[in-house]
Amino acid sequence: MGRVAIASISKPLAALGLLLLGLTIPVAGAEGEIVGNPLVEIAGGPFVFGGDSGPEDQRPRQTIEGAPFAINRTEITNAQYRVFVAATGHRSSFYGGHPFLGLDDRPVVGVSWDDADAFCRHYGLTLPSEREYERAARGPGGSAYPWGAPPPGDMRANVGADPCCEGDDRDGYAMTAPADSFAQGASAEGVLNLVGNVWEWTRDFYAPYTGEPDPAIAQKYRVLRGGSWNSDSAHLSTTYRLAYESAFRFSANGGFRCVRSSPPQ
Repeated sequence: MGRVAIASISKPLAALGLLLLGLTIPVAGAEGEIVGNPLVEIAGGPFVFGGDSGPEDQRPRQTIEGAPFAINRTEITNAQYRVFVAATGHRSSFYGGHPFLGLDDRPVVGVSWDDADAFCRHYGLTLPSEREYERAARGPGGSAYPWGAPPPGDMRANVGADPCCEGDDRDGYAMTAPADSFAQGASAEGVLNLVGNVWEWTRDFYAPYTGEPDPAIAQKYRVLRGGSWNSDSAHLSTTYRLAYESAFRFSANGGFRCVRSSPPQ
């Protein structure tokens, strides 16, 4: 059984404080439509899932058959999350009023798995499965990154300092970047920031790919994918799996996006 990697999501940035901002909330669209964040179609067919190097919990590398689905082009932003809050009365994100993390165009952070799941279901969508995340991020051939084989550098993703796990501004952003940033890091289908910026909740429980999970963790942790603005190179890949308790909502580097599965995976 692979290890449960729960240490990399940061605790609340208490020293930064919260500052309520006067922000304009746009109008919500029809079911399945998140204004400003279209769904990008991902074709079905065989694709590479998992890997034979790195942490044990991402093994083995295998080719599996996937159904078609559609995934948000970007992470869900603060502005998009506030539309949901206004329409449903759901609680705000923990960093919703933060002077940097709470900016309109930044990915929403400070949301639990249940918060993210409720948002997606409000639009008739779901959180992606791990398989859907990997197919969107790796393409059918199993790339190390959405853009291919080269490491992120400063132009393809919002990543952290070389020592884990601290942010830096060498890519232009000390913390989160706008959700539509880093066009050079887009996947072949045009999906942005599938690696870097914020970790993204998936709908799956953490478990090994083969065999049964340790009873101590079975059905206990949800998986996040993709790394974030304070991740080092070891955590920035399309196969790295981060497990965390679903109720935790204080992460300054954890967000999400939604999918429309057809049929659900």
